[in-house]
Amino acid sequence: MKYWAVLLTVFNRKEKTLQCLSRLFDQLPVEDLQIDVFLTDDGCTDGTVEAVENLFPSVHILEGSGDLFWNRGMLMAWKAAADARDYDAYLWLNDDTFLYEETLTSLQRAVKDTEGKAIIVGATEDANHSKLTYGGRLREGVIPISTGELMPVDYFNGNIVLVPQFVFRQLGYLDDYFTHSKGDYDYGLRAKKAGLQIYQIGKVLGECDEHPTLDKWCNPAVPFLKRWNMLHRPNGMPPHESFYFERRHYGFAVACFHYLTVHLRCMFPKLWIIVGKSRVTQSENQLEEQVVACRNRT
Repeated sequence: MKYWAVLLTVFNRKEKTLQCLSRLFDQLPVEDLQIDVFLTDDGCTDGTVEAVENLFPSVHILEGSGDLFWNRGMLMAWKAAADARDYDAYLWLNDDTFLYEETLTSLQRAVKDTEGKAIIVGATEDANHSKLTYGGRLREGVIPISTGELMPVDYFNGNIVLVPQFVFRQLGYLDDYFTHSKGDYDYGLRAKKAGLQIYQIGKVLGECDEHPTLDKWCNPAVPFLKRWNMLHRPNGMPPHESFYFERRHYGFAVACFHYLTVHLRCMFPKLWIIVGKSRVTQSENQLEEQVVACRNRT
C-alpha cells in the first residue's frame, strides 16, 4: 500500500473547490493507494470551509492567515502533511482543476515506470477540450502535445504535480520566498539543476480554464497608479520576487534586465502588447511544428 498526501490551498472559490474535491474522491478506491487531503483555507468568507467539512469530512483543513496566496498556502499544507506522516508522494492540486477519470491510476503507473525517482506532471485543457492550458513546459515555455508516452519537460505549472518521496528528500519544500506564483516554476528548475527528471504524462489529466493572459498591472485600459499597485501585489508580478527567481536560475544580468523591463511594461503597456503579438505568432508556429511531427510519427 502506498500513501499519498494531496495538497490544496483555497480562497473563495467554493463551487470550484467542491467540484475539484468531488472529482478527486470519485476516483477512489484505487488499488494499493490511500490518499489523505490537506487543504489550506486562506481566509475564505464564501462558505467554502463549511461546505468542505460537510461534504468531505476526511479532509484536513488548515487555517491560513489570509495573505498566504498559492505558494505559501501550498507550503503550509505540505508541511502539515509531512509532519503527519512520511508519505510516499505529495500531489499538488489546484482547486480550479477538475481531474479526469483514472488520473490517480495514470499517476500511479507513471511513478512505477520512473521507479519513484521523477516528478510527474499532468496537463490540463480548457472546458471546450480545444486548448492545452497548464502542465509541463519545454524550455521555450510550450506545453508539449500529448503523445501517449511520458514526455520529459523542463519545468511546470503546479496544477497537477506529483512529487515522490525520493524527490522531496532531495529538494524539500516550495521556497517560501515566493508568495503566489513562480514557486512551481522554481521547484521544477531546481529539480533539473539537481539532476532529477520531470515527465508529463502522455494524455491530458484534467480540465482547467486558462486565466486571463493580460494582467491588470500591464493592461493599458487600467489607470497607471492602479497598474503600479497591482504590479507589486503578491498575485501581480512583484519585482523583488521576479528578481530573486531570475537571479537564481538565469543569472544576475538577466535578473537586472527583467527588473527594469517589468517596470517599463507597467508604465508603457501598449508597447509590450505589440512585442507580445510577435511572440505569440512564434509560439503558434512552434506548436504547429509539434503537431506535424506527431502526425508523422503516427
